[in-house]
Amino acid sequence: MISILTAGVVGLVVSILGTPLAIRWLVGRGYGQAIRDELSENHQTKRGTPTMGGAVIIVAAVLAYFVAHLVRPSPPTVSGLLVLFLIVGLGVVGFLDDWIKISKQRSLGLRSRAKMAGQVAVAVVFAILAINFPDEQGYTPASQALSVLRETSWMLPAAVFVLWALFLISGFSNAVNLTDGLDGLATGASVMVFGAYTLIGVWQLNQSCGVSPGPSCYEVRDPLDLAVVSAAMVGACFGFLWWNAAPAKIFMGDTGSLALGGGLAGLAITTRTELLLVVLGGLFVLITLSVMLQVGWFKISGGKRLFRMAPLQHHFELKGWGEVTIVIRFWIIAGMFVVLGLGLFYAEWVATA
Repeated sequence: MISILTAGVVGLVVSILGTPLAIRWLVGRGYGQAIRDELSENHQTKRGTPTMGGAVIIVAAVLAYFVAHLVRPSPPTVSGLLVLFLIVGLGVVGFLDDWIKISKQRSLGLRSRAKMAGQVAVAVVFAILAINFPDEQGYTPASQALSVLRETSWMLPAAVFVLWALFLISGFSNAVNLTDGLDGLATGASVMVFGAYTLIGVWQLNQSCGVSPGPSCYEVRDPLDLAVVSAAMVGACFGFLWWNAAPAKIFMGDTGSLALGGGLAGLAITTRTELLLVVLGGLFVLITLSVMLQVGWFKISGGKRLFRMAPLQHHFELKGWGEVTIVIRFWIIAGMFVVLGLGLFYAEWVATA
Protein backbone atom coordinates (compact mmCIF):
# COMPACT_ATOMS: atom_id res chain seq x y z
CA MET A 1 0.00 0.00 0.00
CA ILE A 2 2.94 2.35 0.68
CA SER A 3 4.10 1.83 -2.91
CA ILE A 4 0.66 2.72 -4.26
CA LEU A 5 0.39 5.89 -2.18
CA THR A 6 3.94 6.90 -3.09
CA ALA A 7 3.27 6.44 -6.79
CA GLY A 8 0.11 8.54 -6.63
CA VAL A 9 1.67 11.36 -4.63
CA VAL A 10 4.88 11.53 -6.67
CA GLY A 11 2.93 11.43 -9.93
CA LEU A 12 0.72 14.29 -8.70
CA VAL A 13 3.60 16.46 -7.48
CA VAL A 14 5.78 15.97 -10.55
CA SER A 15 2.88 16.64 -12.90
CA ILE A 16 1.45 19.67 -11.12
CA LEU A 17 4.89 21.30 -10.80
CA GLY A 18 6.27 20.12 -14.13
CA THR A 19 3.36 21.19 -16.31
CA PRO A 20 3.87 24.98 -15.89
CA LEU A 21 7.53 24.48 -16.79
CA ALA A 22 6.44 22.68 -19.93
CA ILE A 23 3.94 25.46 -20.69
CA ARG A 24 6.65 28.13 -20.51
CA TRP A 25 9.04 26.08 -22.64
CA LEU A 26 6.42 25.34 -25.31
CA VAL A 27 5.08 28.91 -25.42
CA GLY A 28 8.62 30.26 -25.73
CA ARG A 29 9.09 28.21 -28.88
CA GLY A 30 5.65 28.88 -30.31
CA TYR A 31 4.54 25.25 -30.14
CA GLY A 32 0.80 25.87 -30.21
CA GLN A 33 -2.20 23.76 -31.19
CA ALA A 34 -3.72 24.08 -34.65
CA ILE A 35 -7.54 24.10 -34.62
CA ARG A 36 -9.94 22.64 -37.19
CA ASP A 37 -11.75 25.46 -39.01
CA GLU A 38 -15.20 23.84 -38.66
CA LEU A 39 -15.12 23.96 -34.87
CA SER A 40 -16.96 26.67 -32.93
CA GLU A 41 -15.65 30.16 -32.26
CA ASN A 42 -14.90 29.10 -28.70
CA HIS A 43 -12.41 26.58 -30.07
CA GLN A 44 -10.85 29.11 -32.43
CA THR A 45 -9.83 31.17 -29.39
CA LYS A 46 -7.73 28.19 -28.27
CA ARG A 47 -5.55 28.38 -31.35
CA GLY A 48 -1.93 28.61 -30.24
CA THR A 49 -2.45 26.99 -26.82
CA PRO A 50 0.62 24.82 -26.18
CA THR A 51 0.17 21.11 -26.81
CA MET A 52 2.16 17.89 -26.29
CA GLY A 53 1.45 18.21 -22.56
CA GLY A 54 0.89 14.48 -22.44
CA ALA A 55 4.66 14.14 -22.26
CA VAL A 56 4.47 15.54 -18.72
CA ILE A 57 1.91 12.88 -17.74
CA ILE A 58 4.15 10.14 -19.11
CA VAL A 59 7.33 11.41 -17.44
CA ALA A 60 5.52 11.95 -14.13
CA ALA A 61 4.00 8.46 -14.16
CA VAL A 62 7.24 6.70 -15.08
CA LEU A 63 9.20 8.64 -12.45
CA ALA A 64 6.50 7.95 -9.84
CA TYR A 65 6.62 4.21 -10.59
CA PHE A 66 10.37 3.95 -10.06
CA VAL A 67 10.36 6.21 -6.99
CA ALA A 68 7.69 3.95 -5.47
CA HIS A 69 10.04 1.00 -5.94
CA LEU A 70 12.88 2.92 -4.31
CA VAL A 71 10.81 4.00 -1.30
CA ARG A 72 9.72 0.42 -0.67
CA PRO A 73 12.68 -1.44 -2.20
CA SER A 74 11.48 -4.05 -4.66
CA PRO A 75 12.41 -4.84 -8.26
CA PRO A 76 10.04 -3.69 -11.01
CA THR A 77 7.90 -6.50 -12.41
CA VAL A 78 7.54 -7.61 -16.00
CA SER A 79 3.82 -6.75 -15.96
CA GLY A 80 4.40 -3.20 -14.71
CA LEU A 81 7.23 -2.56 -17.15
CA LEU A 82 5.20 -3.86 -20.09
CA VAL A 83 2.29 -1.52 -19.33
CA LEU A 84 4.76 1.37 -19.00
CA PHE A 85 6.32 0.32 -22.32
CA LEU A 86 2.88 0.53 -23.91
CA ILE A 87 2.26 3.99 -22.41
CA VAL A 88 5.64 5.36 -23.46
CA GLY A 89 5.62 3.69 -26.89
CA LEU A 90 2.22 5.04 -27.87
CA GLY A 91 3.19 8.39 -26.36
CA VAL A 92 6.12 8.53 -28.78
CA VAL A 93 3.77 7.84 -31.71
CA GLY A 94 1.50 10.63 -30.49
CA PHE A 95 4.46 12.95 -29.97
CA LEU A 96 5.50 12.53 -33.61
CA ASP A 97 1.93 13.30 -34.67
CA ASP A 98 1.82 16.42 -32.48
CA TRP A 99 5.24 17.55 -33.65
CA ILE A 100 4.18 17.50 -37.30
CA LYS A 101 1.02 19.44 -36.44
CA ILE A 102 2.83 22.25 -34.65
CA SER A 103 5.84 22.40 -36.94
CA LYS A 104 3.65 22.67 -40.04
CA GLN A 105 0.78 24.50 -38.26
CA ARG A 106 -1.96 22.22 -39.49
CA SER A 107 -4.65 20.18 -37.75
CA LEU A 108 -3.46 16.90 -39.31
CA GLY A 109 -0.19 15.32 -38.21
CA LEU A 110 1.13 11.91 -39.19
CA ARG A 111 -0.48 10.30 -42.19
CA SER A 112 -3.06 7.76 -41.07
CA ARG A 113 -1.02 4.80 -42.32
CA ALA A 114 2.14 5.93 -40.55
CA LYS A 115 0.24 6.59 -37.33
CA MET A 116 -1.47 3.21 -37.46
CA ALA A 117 1.83 1.48 -38.26
CA GLY A 118 3.36 2.97 -35.13
CA GLN A 119 0.43 1.87 -32.98
CA VAL A 120 0.50 -1.62 -34.47
CA ALA A 121 4.24 -2.02 -33.88
CA VAL A 122 4.03 -1.02 -30.21
CA ALA A 123 0.91 -3.11 -29.56
CA VAL A 124 2.27 -6.24 -31.25
CA VAL A 125 5.56 -6.09 -29.32
CA PHE A 126 3.59 -5.68 -26.07
CA ALA A 127 1.26 -8.58 -26.87
CA ILE A 128 4.05 -10.99 -27.81
CA LEU A 129 6.10 -10.18 -24.73
CA ALA A 130 3.04 -10.30 -22.45
CA ILE A 131 2.37 -14.00 -23.09
CA ASN A 132 5.95 -14.87 -22.13
CA PHE A 133 7.94 -14.49 -18.89
CA PRO A 134 6.03 -16.85 -16.58
CA ASP A 135 6.62 -16.45 -12.83
CA GLU A 136 7.12 -19.23 -10.27
CA GLN A 137 3.41 -20.12 -10.43
CA GLY A 138 3.41 -20.18 -14.23
CA TYR A 139 1.48 -16.91 -14.63
CA THR A 140 2.47 -14.69 -17.56
CA PRO A 141 1.69 -10.94 -17.65
CA ALA A 142 -1.18 -11.64 -20.05
CA SER A 143 -3.27 -14.74 -20.62
CA GLN A 144 -4.32 -16.16 -23.96
CA ALA A 145 -7.70 -16.91 -22.39
CA LEU A 146 -10.35 -14.35 -23.27
CA SER A 147 -11.30 -12.43 -20.13
CA VAL A 148 -14.39 -10.56 -19.04
CA LEU A 149 -14.22 -10.05 -15.27
CA ARG A 150 -11.54 -12.74 -15.02
CA GLU A 151 -10.23 -15.43 -17.36
CA THR A 152 -12.80 -17.52 -19.21
CA SER A 153 -12.35 -21.00 -20.66
CA TRP A 154 -12.01 -19.60 -24.18
CA MET A 155 -8.34 -20.02 -25.04
CA LEU A 156 -7.10 -18.04 -28.02
CA PRO A 157 -4.23 -19.19 -30.23
CA ALA A 158 -1.18 -16.97 -29.80
CA ALA A 159 -1.66 -15.24 -33.16
CA VAL A 160 -5.33 -14.57 -32.43
CA PHE A 161 -4.47 -13.21 -28.98
CA VAL A 162 -1.99 -10.78 -30.55
CA LEU A 163 -4.69 -9.56 -32.95
CA TRP A 164 -7.18 -9.25 -30.07
CA ALA A 165 -4.69 -7.26 -28.00
CA LEU A 166 -3.97 -5.06 -31.01
CA PHE A 167 -7.69 -4.38 -31.40
CA LEU A 168 -8.07 -3.40 -27.74
CA ILE A 169 -4.97 -1.22 -27.65
CA SER A 170 -5.58 0.61 -30.92
CA GLY A 171 -9.29 0.90 -30.17
CA PHE A 172 -8.89 2.49 -26.76
CA SER A 173 -5.93 4.68 -27.68
CA ASN A 174 -8.01 6.13 -30.51
CA ALA A 175 -11.12 6.31 -28.28
CA VAL A 176 -9.33 8.51 -25.73
CA ASN A 177 -7.95 10.53 -28.64
CA LEU A 178 -11.49 11.20 -29.90
CA THR A 179 -12.63 12.15 -26.38
CA ASP A 180 -9.83 14.69 -25.99
CA GLY A 181 -11.76 17.53 -27.61
CA LEU A 182 -12.78 19.73 -24.66
CA ASP A 183 -10.68 21.11 -21.80
CA GLY A 184 -10.13 18.45 -19.16
CA LEU A 185 -12.66 15.96 -20.57
CA ALA A 186 -10.33 13.06 -21.42
CA THR A 187 -8.00 13.75 -18.50
CA GLY A 188 -10.77 13.71 -15.89
CA ALA A 189 -12.43 10.60 -17.33
CA SER A 190 -9.07 8.81 -17.46
CA VAL A 191 -8.45 9.59 -13.77
CA MET A 192 -11.63 7.69 -12.88
CA VAL A 193 -10.80 4.61 -14.94
CA PHE A 194 -7.18 4.46 -13.76
CA GLY A 195 -8.50 4.83 -10.23
CA ALA A 196 -10.76 1.84 -10.83
CA TYR A 197 -7.79 -0.23 -11.96
CA THR A 198 -5.90 0.78 -8.82
CA LEU A 199 -8.73 -0.70 -6.75
CA ILE A 200 -8.93 -3.79 -8.97
CA GLY A 201 -5.19 -4.40 -8.60
CA VAL A 202 -5.38 -4.15 -4.80
CA TRP A 203 -8.43 -6.44 -4.67
CA GLN A 204 -6.79 -9.02 -6.93
CA LEU A 205 -3.69 -8.97 -4.71
CA ASN A 206 -5.72 -9.62 -1.55
CA GLN A 207 -7.79 -12.30 -3.28
CA SER A 208 -4.99 -13.87 -5.32
CA CYS A 209 -4.69 -17.64 -5.41
CA GLY A 210 -1.33 -17.40 -3.67
CA VAL A 211 -2.78 -15.43 -0.74
CA SER A 212 -6.40 -16.61 -0.55
CA PRO A 213 -6.83 -19.86 -2.52
CA GLY A 214 -10.37 -20.82 -3.41
CA PRO A 215 -12.90 -20.86 -6.26
CA SER A 216 -13.01 -17.03 -6.44
CA CYS A 217 -9.26 -16.35 -6.30
CA TYR A 218 -7.52 -14.46 -9.11
CA GLU A 219 -4.73 -15.91 -11.25
CA VAL A 220 -3.02 -12.63 -12.10
CA ARG A 221 0.67 -11.97 -12.21
CA ASP A 222 1.91 -8.87 -10.32
CA PRO A 223 -1.44 -7.31 -9.30
CA LEU A 224 0.26 -5.04 -6.76
CA ASP A 225 2.64 -3.60 -9.33
CA LEU A 226 -0.22 -3.04 -11.77
CA ALA A 227 -1.97 -1.07 -9.00
CA VAL A 228 1.24 0.98 -8.60
CA VAL A 229 1.23 1.78 -12.33
CA SER A 230 -2.45 2.74 -12.15
CA ALA A 231 -1.89 4.96 -9.10
CA ALA A 232 1.05 6.67 -10.83
CA MET A 233 -1.22 7.45 -13.79
CA VAL A 234 -3.98 8.73 -11.46
CA GLY A 235 -1.56 11.15 -9.80
CA ALA A 236 0.00 12.27 -13.08
CA CYS A 237 -3.40 12.90 -14.67
CA PHE A 238 -4.69 14.74 -11.60
CA GLY A 239 -1.69 17.06 -11.61
CA PHE A 240 -2.07 17.73 -15.32
CA LEU A 241 -5.80 18.38 -14.90
CA TRP A 242 -4.95 21.38 -12.68
CA TRP A 243 -3.63 23.10 -15.81
CA ASN A 244 -5.79 21.34 -18.40
CA ALA A 245 -9.17 22.24 -16.86
CA ALA A 246 -11.13 25.00 -18.60
CA PRO A 247 -9.74 27.34 -19.66
CA ALA A 248 -6.87 25.02 -20.49
CA LYS A 249 -3.35 26.39 -20.31
CA ILE A 250 -2.06 23.32 -22.15
CA PHE A 251 -3.42 20.38 -24.13
CA MET A 252 -2.24 16.79 -23.77
CA GLY A 253 -2.30 16.28 -27.54
CA ASP A 254 -2.00 12.88 -29.17
CA THR A 255 1.09 12.40 -27.01
CA GLY A 256 -1.16 12.04 -24.00
CA SER A 257 -4.36 10.62 -25.45
CA LEU A 258 -2.72 7.69 -27.21
CA ALA A 259 -0.63 6.94 -24.12
CA LEU A 260 -3.62 7.05 -21.75
CA GLY A 261 -5.77 4.86 -23.96
CA GLY A 262 -2.97 2.37 -24.43
CA GLY A 263 -2.32 2.31 -20.69
CA LEU A 264 -5.97 1.49 -19.98
CA ALA A 265 -5.96 -1.33 -22.53
CA GLY A 266 -2.69 -2.66 -21.14
CA LEU A 267 -4.10 -2.75 -17.62
CA ALA A 268 -7.26 -4.49 -18.84
CA ILE A 269 -5.18 -7.17 -20.55
CA THR A 270 -2.78 -7.75 -17.65
CA THR A 271 -5.52 -7.78 -14.97
CA ARG A 272 -7.63 -10.22 -17.04
CA THR A 273 -10.52 -7.75 -17.31
CA GLU A 274 -10.47 -7.15 -21.05
CA LEU A 275 -14.21 -6.81 -21.70
CA LEU A 276 -14.83 -5.07 -18.38
CA LEU A 277 -12.89 -2.14 -19.85
CA VAL A 278 -15.80 -1.57 -22.23
CA VAL A 279 -17.92 -0.75 -19.16
CA LEU A 280 -15.29 1.06 -17.09
CA GLY A 281 -14.37 3.16 -20.12
CA GLY A 282 -17.97 3.48 -21.25
CA LEU A 283 -17.69 7.20 -21.97
CA PHE A 284 -14.83 6.58 -24.39
CA VAL A 285 -16.87 3.82 -26.04
CA LEU A 286 -19.93 6.08 -26.43
CA ILE A 287 -17.91 8.87 -28.01
CA THR A 288 -16.25 6.43 -30.42
CA LEU A 289 -19.63 4.97 -31.35
CA SER A 290 -20.91 8.48 -32.11
CA VAL A 291 -18.19 8.87 -34.73
CA MET A 292 -18.91 5.43 -36.23
CA LEU A 293 -22.66 6.15 -36.36
CA GLN A 294 -22.08 9.57 -37.91
CA VAL A 295 -19.89 8.15 -40.67
CA GLY A 296 -22.18 5.16 -41.28
CA TRP A 297 -25.37 7.24 -41.39
CA PHE A 298 -23.70 9.80 -43.68
CA LYS A 299 -22.89 7.04 -46.17
CA ILE A 300 -26.20 5.17 -46.16
CA SER A 301 -28.42 8.28 -46.07
CA GLY A 302 -26.77 10.05 -48.96
CA GLY A 303 -24.99 12.77 -47.05
CA LYS A 304 -27.27 13.39 -44.06
CA ARG A 305 -25.84 13.80 -40.56
CA LEU A 306 -27.05 11.98 -37.47
CA PHE A 307 -25.36 14.49 -35.15
CA ARG A 308 -24.57 18.13 -35.80
CA MET A 309 -20.93 17.16 -35.43
CA ALA A 310 -18.97 14.16 -34.22
CA PRO A 311 -17.45 13.24 -31.79
CA LEU A 312 -20.48 13.53 -29.52
CA GLN A 313 -19.16 16.34 -27.27
CA HIS A 314 -19.05 18.71 -30.25
CA HIS A 315 -22.68 17.90 -31.11
CA PHE A 316 -23.78 19.28 -27.74
CA GLU A 317 -21.40 22.19 -28.10
CA LEU A 318 -23.05 23.21 -31.37
CA LYS A 319 -26.45 22.85 -29.65
CA GLY A 320 -25.41 25.65 -27.33
CA TRP A 321 -24.20 23.80 -24.25
CA GLY A 322 -21.32 25.50 -22.49
CA GLU A 323 -17.98 23.72 -22.54
CA VAL A 324 -17.76 23.37 -18.77
CA THR A 325 -21.34 22.03 -18.65
CA ILE A 326 -20.52 19.36 -21.24
CA VAL A 327 -17.33 18.34 -19.47
CA ILE A 328 -18.94 18.03 -16.04
CA ARG A 329 -21.93 16.09 -17.37
CA PHE A 330 -19.68 13.76 -19.33
CA TRP A 331 -17.54 13.28 -16.21
CA ILE A 332 -20.72 12.26 -14.37
CA ILE A 333 -21.47 9.73 -17.12
CA ALA A 334 -17.88 8.45 -16.94
CA GLY A 335 -18.20 8.09 -13.17
CA MET A 336 -21.44 6.13 -13.48
CA PHE A 337 -19.79 3.71 -15.91
CA VAL A 338 -16.86 3.24 -13.51
CA VAL A 339 -19.22 2.56 -10.59
CA LEU A 340 -21.17 0.09 -12.73
CA GLY A 341 -17.97 -1.65 -13.81
CA LEU A 342 -16.64 -1.96 -10.26
CA GLY A 343 -20.04 -3.19 -9.12
CA LEU A 344 -20.02 -5.93 -11.75
CA PHE A 345 -16.45 -6.87 -10.81
CA TYR A 346 -17.32 -7.22 -7.12
CA ALA A 347 -20.66 -8.95 -7.78
CA GLU A 348 -18.92 -11.63 -9.82
CA TRP A 349 -16.48 -12.27 -6.98
CA VAL A 350 -19.34 -12.54 -4.46
CA ALA A 351 -21.21 -14.94 -6.75
CA THR A 352 -18.21 -17.27 -7.05
CA ALA A 353 -16.99 -16.99 -3.43
